[in-house]
Amino acid sequence: MQRIYEPQDVLEGELLQAMLASEGIQAHLIGEHLLGGVGELPACGLLGLLVDDVQAERAHQLIATYNIAQPLANDEPEDFQGVLLC
Repeated sequence: MQRIYEPQDVLEGELLQAMLASEGIQAHLIGEHLLGGVGELPACGLLGLLVDDVQAERAHQLIATYNIAQPLANDEPEDFQGVLLC
């Protein structure tokens, strides 16, 4: 197993874990239970995504693609320009 990425928060970690799973890569999110100890533990490096050694290179490529992705131009509804719809 290799630690391939340190997500900013649990939400990003779970999103990337699901994205990797959709590509057939089993990833494990570690450290989410340590976040309650922030203040007594180092503030960074607690979260990590682990994948099997043979899948590490592909996982790196997918996460790099995720990190450089930009929103599509003109992809907002005309009624709600500048408003985020959730």
